[in-house]
Amino acid sequence: MSDDNPLAPPPWLNAPPVDAYPYEESHDLRVGPKLHPTLDGLLPYVGVWRGRGRGGYPTIEDFDFAQEIRISHDGRPFLFYESRAWILDEQSRPVRPAGREVGWWRPVLDGERATGELEVLLSTPTGVMELYLGRRNGTQVELATDAVVRTSTAKEVTGGHRLFGIVEGALLYAQEMAAVGQGLHPHLSARLLRVGG
Repeated sequence: MSDDNPLAPPPWLNAPPVDAYPYEESHDLRVGPKLHPTLDGLLPYVGVWRGRGRGGYPTIEDFDFAQEIRISHDGRPFLFYESRAWILDEQSRPVRPAGREVGWWRPVLDGERATGELEVLLSTPTGVMELYLGRRNGTQVELATDAVVRTSTAKEVTGGHRLFGIVEGALLYAQEMAAVGQGLHPHLSARLLRVGG
């Protein structure tokens, strides 16, 4: 077969296995790659956070939950965001897994300088993907959805608003959601303590 034959097997087909991913990612600024300078304004968020909160919505009963958020970086100009939560009973015992989401926080740049504006992409295993646009003001981050995309089987979510802040060393947030025919209403709020980083 000639090199121009599109039916020839690709060169990687029988190549040897590769080693594990060779680049470090860290939620601890004392180890791993150096934080990209455009992320300096988001530095207080980098870490592992754990705590509890309260949830509700006009169409469901209020509930208590625990949550862990991991915000890490690999030296490039974005943060990796991962959240997992679980429902708690009246005695603070775990009942069942709850919401999960992963995504990216990206500062908007003007050349090599962060502008204070943010683009945040989040997706859930329930089929909802959200694009948030917002701003950082000191240690406060405010985000509003610019677009929401759903799979055909996902719950109808049409918008959201999130407010994050670092207050006395804790990560606090409040989330509003527009979903299932309802307008924007409070949905989740929590206070998380730094447990890593």
